[in-house]
Amino acid sequence: MITVDGVWMRYGRGPMVLRGVDAELAPGTVTVVLGENGCGKSTLLRIAAGITAPSAGAVRGRPPTASYLPERFPDQLRLSARAYLRHFARIRRLPIQNAQPAQNGQATQDALLARLGFAGDLDQPMSELSKGNAQKVGITQTFAAMDGFLVLDEPWAGLDVAARAVLSDLVHEAVEAGVTVLVTDHTGAGAKLPGATVHLMTEGRLRPEATVGFVELVVTCTSEAVDQVAQLPGVQSVRRMV
Repeated sequence: MITVDGVWMRYGRGPMVLRGVDAELAPGTVTVVLGENGCGKSTLLRIAAGITAPSAGAVRGRPPTASYLPERFPDQLRLSARAYLRHFARIRRLPIQNAQPAQNGQATQDALLARLGFAGDLDQPMSELSKGNAQKVGITQTFAAMDGFLVLDEPWAGLDVAARAVLSDLVHEAVEAGVTVLVTDHTGAGAKLPGATVHLMTEGRLRPEATVGFVELVVTCTSEAVDQVAQLPGVQSVRRMV
């Protein structure tokens, strides 16, 4: 059990970002954190993953390492996608070019890229990839090695419809394997995962969100606009009606 115990956080002399956050993250469960931009969701995830130290409180029971996916990559990241993946593969002692399952039963990077539908150039700098392809590279490095704790910051953002479904399947498979998952999401995909526990962050505190509703809208648009509609914030799925 990973326990977030009375975590407070402020940056410098600024206002408190987190105010006594408590949470219990059990193995084989997914916890979804919702909230407006700037409410502290990313800060909470960085603290949970062990990247940022809280001003007060602690995270207990965390594994020695966590698989972490940031919301965005640095704008000037000149490292190519291939070099980026090789770097993490060397750190984790993972195969790169073999599309067969790794010895620990997890998918290799090549297999994950193919499953996600990566269509970019692996020799292109990460900063020059489209948002969707860069996100697929990030997801690949995150899911290629999971040590029991998976921390994902807006992982569905920027993905095409097919890749969103694949990511949902990957998260569900991780949970089924006993991995603890903590995720932020504004698309609605996380809350629809089987057994997901949803919390809303407001004023630096977490509160359980008992129900998360979805609305189906019928929109008349051209065929070319369908993909654009699918990329809008909050859109979970799009289907064509004949």
